Amino acid sequence: RGSAMKIVDKIKQYEEQGRKFYSFEFFPPKTPAGVANLYDRVERYGKMEPAFVDITWGAGGSTADLTLELATNFQKQMCLETQMHLTCTNMPKEKVDEALKAAKEAGIQNILALRGDPPHGAEEWKAVEGGFSYAIDLVKYIREQYGDYFGIAVAGYPEGHIDAESYEADLKRLVDKVNAGADCIITQLFYDVDNFLKWVDDLRANGVTVPILPGIMPINSYASWKRMIDFCKTKIPAHIWEGLEPIKDDDDKVKAFGMRVVADMCRKVLDAGIPGLHMYTLNLEKSCVSILKELKMTEDVQLRRELPWRARLDGKEDVRPIFWANRPKSYVARTQTWDDYPNGRWGDIRSPAYGEVADYHSQDHRVDRGDRLKAWGEPETLKDIQNVFSAFVEGKINRLPWCDTKADETSKISTELLAMNRAGFLTINSQPAVNGVPSSDSVYGWGGAGGFVYQKAYVEFFCMPELLNKLIEVLDEFPSLSYNAISAGGETWTNSDRAVNAVTWGVFPDREIVQPTIVDKESFAVWKDEAFALWKSKWQDLYEPGSKSHDILAECSSKMVLVNVVDNNFINGNVFAPFLKVFLKELGE
Repeated sequence: RGSAMKIVDKIKQYEEQGRKFYSFEFFPPKTPAGVANLYDRVERYGKMEPAFVDITWGAGGSTADLTLELATNFQKQMCLETQMHLTCTNMPKEKVDEALKAAKEAGIQNILALRGDPPHGAEEWKAVEGGFSYAIDLVKYIREQYGDYFGIAVAGYPEGHIDAESYEADLKRLVDKVNAGADCIITQLFYDVDNFLKWVDDLRANGVTVPILPGIMPINSYASWKRMIDFCKTKIPAHIWEGLEPIKDDDDKVKAFGMRVVADMCRKVLDAGIPGLHMYTLNLEKSCVSILKELKMTEDVQLRRELPWRARLDGKEDVRPIFWANRPKSYVARTQTWDDYPNGRWGDIRSPAYGEVADYHSQDHRVDRGDRLKAWGEPETLKDIQNVFSAFVEGKINRLPWCDTKADETSKISTELLAMNRAGFLTINSQPAVNGVPSSDSVYGWGGAGGFVYQKAYVEFFCMPELLNKLIEVLDEFPSLSYNAISAGGETWTNSDRAVNAVTWGVFPDREIVQPTIVDKESFAVWKDEAFALWKSKWQDLYEPGSKSHDILAECSSKMVLVNVVDNNFINGNVFAPFLKVFLKELGE
């Protein structure tokens, strides 16, 4: 669990399990806003548990730095197995060395080695001095320098490369690339399945045994699709032309037709024994997801989740504190230097050396000042602040400083959370109680087939000290509830002598009980520094010093306390009961 793998090894695992898979390809956007949107989109794609994701290298190396940055963040912070493209275009050996070194330092183990397209403005491809002329040269060089560390994929062209002298010559060139050290083939887009399957048979007849993944391009709009197939000189079967021609000016009909056609294509490919699909997303989402849903390939997503959260790929990780549930990339960034992680036995858990409070790198692109101002407005009173938190629970805004996303499972308790926020308990993290739900459940499931999962109800929030005092007054009436509270200055309140409390666990056939999510006091004290700092760095600093918005947010961050409450009765408890009692007392007063 939680270790990087070469794609060829992952494919072997899928084949041994008798499971088909999919992967997604993205390209580096041209603007900061595009990069921000891509991170959000990749995060959503990641919840579909792809075998890997893939990021392209711009024509002529034009996006080299951004490609490396995106690949590194996908691998290290989003914990997605990532394949990075690397081309020969405008790349002398020194630049190739730099890229490979950076990839290895990021934990990336998969490279797609390509010759690449000509630089912008050039009509034909030319090697640079001291560089490589063909993809096979790049494959050989990577193997010479790094041995077996990298998995190396190469491109395949079922209809022959447009620059090839003949189909046979192109086939031989691909066989040579495999013999030089490539261990996977990913194809150019195609729509003629019969031709693709014949091409696969021809490769197998020439001794190629490595996995061959078909590159699948959705049809999103007629005009953009036509430009792409003209550029690639892709052969299109007559029935696709005949279906598209009458509807080419209606984007909705084109998408619907394209989804059916491409899904049928994929079904035929998979039925022929191809192990998986490589989806060319074009940085879009709906079409790829629709195709995979049509194929019913997304129905077992929860069974692919080893843990309730996505484990990092650079070391074995079994347990996480719950506090970073809505900021997982921050947790990963702050624990990157750890060699050992806390484990589920608790006996040897040590106070970990968390990294400094700082935004994780990918967040620099994610939400600009204008987006935050639009979402959060210009609050002037505590009631205004409560309204922003309430809007997040209601789905009217899509993030808070403490929450990159809203978990699906919170919908079960959204009514109670909304009441809390309106009453001044500003929630930033929560989970409902779960008692023995099958591990295949679409919302709560994780850990593989045949198991049962459990959760204690949990809620974490900011509130003013006077509200905390009222809550503490009634908590003695609820013996199954434990709480921890802490101020920005480090003053603490608690009714629990437990250092660690497991709040999520699973029971599976032929395995020990798995306890992946905890509440622990030491990590809570570390998290509070980050949680209080976010008031200022993400929200207060949007406004001019001395403005009403700036002042009310400064008051919140300096005066409020951070509190977590756990209901240890996961069978029939009610974590919200004491809050209701506080509400009723206030109404009575």
